[in-house]
Amino acid sequence: YLRPVYDALHDMLPADKIKKLMELGVIEIVPLAFMRGRTLNTAFVILDEAQNTTIAQMKMFLTRIGEGAKAVITGDVTQIDLDRKRLSGLVAIQKILKDIPEIKFSYLTDKDVVRHRLVKQIIRAFDRYETGQK
Repeated sequence: YLRPVYDALHDMLPADKIKKLMELGVIEIVPLAFMRGRTLNTAFVILDEAQNTTIAQMKMFLTRIGEGAKAVITGDVTQIDLDRKRLSGLVAIQKILKDIPEIKFSYLTDKDVVRHRLVKQIIRAFDRYETGQK
């Protein structure tokens, strides 16, 4: 489940550079479950696949942000894997945090896709299907 993060790193940096930065503690990849109790000062923190967090997990993550830190939370609310009884933390924070001016939400569409050109068409087809259009 951490493979996509490693893949993205390898798209940006050579393997030897990644290894060195990880050894120095400049880059750290940590499962969400191991974030509890930490304070992340002077850090740039990314929570990926956040659509699959619960509200409690999202609160725990957001309250780790320390002085000089920035957090980016990514996820696709059309691909939530939680059981139907659990509300996605990513969905919930859009309502919970909407009145905090320092927090911004960005919404991407099929126009932002940087994968294979067919992915845009696939997303559009699913959107039409899910909204009942033909």
